[in-house]
Amino acid sequence: MRRSLLLFALPLLFACADDADPTMADDTPAPTDPASRVTSEPFGTLPDGTEATLYTLTNASGSSVSVTDYGGIVTSIVVPDRDGTLADVTLGFDSVEDYASEAYRNALPYFGAIIGRYGNRIGGAQFEIDGETYQLAANNGPNHLHGGETGFDGVMWDAEPVEGEAAVRLTRTSPDGEEGYPGNLDVAVTYTLTDDDRLVIDYEATTDAPTVVNLTNHTYFNLTGDPTNTILDHRLRINSDAFTPVDAGLIPTGEVRPVEGTPFDFRELTRIGDGIDADDEQIGFGPGYDHNWMLRETGGGLTEAARVVEPTTGRVLVVETTEPAIQFYAGNFLDGSITGKGGVSYGRRTGFCLETQHAPDSPNQPDFPSTVLRPGETYRSQTVYGFETQAADASAPADTTADA
Repeated sequence: MRRSLLLFALPLLFACADDADPTMADDTPAPTDPASRVTSEPFGTLPDGTEATLYTLTNASGSSVSVTDYGGIVTSIVVPDRDGTLADVTLGFDSVEDYASEAYRNALPYFGAIIGRYGNRIGGAQFEIDGETYQLAANNGPNHLHGGETGFDGVMWDAEPVEGEAAVRLTRTSPDGEEGYPGNLDVAVTYTLTDDDRLVIDYEATTDAPTVVNLTNHTYFNLTGDPTNTILDHRLRINSDAFTPVDAGLIPTGEVRPVEGTPFDFRELTRIGDGIDADDEQIGFGPGYDHNWMLRETGGGLTEAARVVEPTTGRVLVVETTEPAIQFYAGNFLDGSITGKGGVSYGRRTGFCLETQHAPDSPNQPDFPSTVLRPGETYRSQTVYGFETQAADASAPADTTADA
């Protein structure tokens, strides 16, 4: 099995700060038309009195993405269906008070947030670099999840619109020792909405001491535009031949297992609900889908990682990334206790996440691509969430109402 790992190991996207990456430059989507714009408005007040701002990126066709400087959270994505009707296709809240509430922080589904320093789990909440062991905050049983007790999702970012584009750039410095991580980490995340309805997320980071970095975004999608529906009838394709099995704590075992003959085979468009409750040990650990797929090696650069089709509206989500892996989470722990935008209670499996990433627990898995970042290097990563539509499908399901 170790030999098969080599087939899935992609080059790191850590480049020397002075070196350009021509592949990424070629793949970067064109900027939006000057008619596109960024507006800002108050988004509420945090418990410590800090005022949050909501930035709305609007393109020439009327689609929009809203982002707040608290957690870099994507609060809404409004895109058309096949008939041109606009709707918000994400889960979230109408004000920052809801994102910062004690009830939400205790449940912490990470709606729309920037995740860091390390997206996903690190087993035992510790890792070693150059012979030194670093103990992280254990906030998921004995393990470390999504950056710790207060990750990048729960802090304020400096935000500034990008001139001439429907874009906003967020920056912050994560100080040495934050949540147990070594080094002062300077981070920049830029959200750009293009005129062809592509949300481009560019991540950059530098450090003054060896550390680990794995940044992602945790937006929940429901392409029906109505989160009283489940996502079980969405069709999913993942550009992957293998996934990383986990133990009962959702920590990878180190194996890379072929998807063929398993409920994890999404090499062709497959209804999400078909295998989500299968009699399978890995599905039982979820429970449902909450796993990492290793993407097919394509030689670097931006490549399609996943595609989701919603038959009733014709909306299509295409995920492209420079990352080597992707986490598919099917909203298994949403239970109706969280009331979101428009007073809607988010029931079980009413939203899904496609989190581009390096594999979970990579710092402790020597056969996985490394996530170590050193002084003099620059972490660069790009992910695109593109929205399209397709013609009506006669086989579209008649009812997708949530049962939670």
